[in-house]
Amino acid sequence: MPGYQEILIISAIVLAVIFIPRIMNPQKPPPRLVFQKKRISGGRRAALAASAVYPLIVAAVMQPWKGNMVSFLYMGLGPVLIVWLIYWVVQGFMRR
Repeated sequence: MPGYQEILIISAIVLAVIFIPRIMNPQKPPPRLVFQKKRISGGRRAALAASAVYPLIVAAVMQPWKGNMVSFLYMGLGPVLIVWLIYWVVQGFMRR
């Protein structure tokens, strides 16, 4: 029956064969991805602000919490969604 010392020596040799090449030749870390921030133009900022303010103004005038929810969806949120969908489609054709 082998002794503990022989088992420890064999396991040390196996670990050395596995880890010493990795220690001697460390792998280069993968290149970091650098994300560039896209600047938002003034026109797009104005469109985003209008998209937030227009439904608020329509809500203040129509008061959808008093029962006009469907008309608010058509007149308040509908135009904003339609304009952004048209913008999205036009941008898709322009990039092509």
